[in-house]
Amino acid sequence: MDLDRVRATQAEVDLDAIAHNVRALMQMAPAAQFMAVVKADGYGHGVLPVTRTVLAAGATWLGVATVEEGVQLAEAGLTAPTLILGGLVPPAMADVVVNWNLRTALWDMNLAEALSRAAQAAGRKAPVHLKIDTGMSRVGSRPHEAVAFAKAVSALPGIDVEGVFTHLAAADEPENDFAARQLAAFGAVLNALAAAGIRPRVRHACNSAGIMLHPEGHYDLVRGGIAMYGLEPDPAVRWPVPLRPALTWRTRVAMVKTVEAGTPISYGCTYRTTRPERVATLPIGYADGYFRLLSNKGEVLIKGQRCPIAGRVCMDQFMVRLPDDLPVSVGDEAILIGRQGSEQITASDMARTIGTINYEVVCAIHKRVPRLYCKDGRLQNQAD
Repeated sequence: MDLDRVRATQAEVDLDAIAHNVRALMQMAPAAQFMAVVKADGYGHGVLPVTRTVLAAGATWLGVATVEEGVQLAEAGLTAPTLILGGLVPPAMADVVVNWNLRTALWDMNLAEALSRAAQAAGRKAPVHLKIDTGMSRVGSRPHEAVAFAKAVSALPGIDVEGVFTHLAAADEPENDFAARQLAAFGAVLNALAAAGIRPRVRHACNSAGIMLHPEGHYDLVRGGIAMYGLEPDPAVRWPVPLRPALTWRTRVAMVKTVEAGTPISYGCTYRTTRPERVATLPIGYADGYFRLLSNKGEVLIKGQRCPIAGRVCMDQFMVRLPDDLPVSVGDEAILIGRQGSEQITASDMARTIGTINYEVVCAIHKRVPRLYCKDGRLQNQAD
């Protein structure tokens, strides 16, 4: 790969780290199948390279958020069972779901009937996973509605009630018993369904935190999401498996200058030097997903030292203050997320600075940032 012909701002994804994380999570739930959640472009890491990696590592199911995400995987020749987790499928797209052999979460009778019609027209079954709302209060049938809905769906021609699942709202909070209460409610629904003669083959409840902290909820399938990418569901919790962060975000110094005391830096003049200072300009901004909220707060690593942001982050650039004794030149590497020398900046560090979560940080990295993929210690082409 000719790195001189790749933009200086890059996100490097360590596919070996993702494979390691998948295997570590699978070891925690050895009796369950493993669903790799690859929605949102693989949490910003690049969906097709990530998906091929997780399947090679042992994942047997895929989780997406939309019909379009599922079709993208199918068009790429990835045939693992793929579940549209959110289930927000317009009934008019039922034929797309059926024709591409996708599964969808289900709690709405209008969609169920549309899937039934599409399945009959295609001469095949439409597998669905009944979504039970045990406390997330987002989507799904409420526990007291579940049996009646399941009976109605099971009676529709062409529908295969393959699965039933719920989603844990606070599995990453060990001191909070809400996940245990949700699992108890889900267990009660499973018992009620069985008493009504409905026994879906795939029962699932656990996300990344649930895999690690709630083995009683592993059932037939677990769903690995954020931890698969080496990020902790909650950085404040000590997790029982060693995770390897998969993403390094870097750029290169575009300009170095020395300015006198009282010089304003960037839009709005929100930072003014109090003495002569050396300032470096970096060719990255909020259009790349580097949050403007990091203005005057964030840091980058240059030559193993932390360099604070000076002034506001612009659309395509921002400036950092350089230590007086640090020899920095145009072209030197700057780490936004990752390790350099003995220092490290994580997505969780960045998230804490701006009051969000690491999920949002990695998902926000824009498509215009080239993804480079590293496997077996070697960079691969960007191509899928």
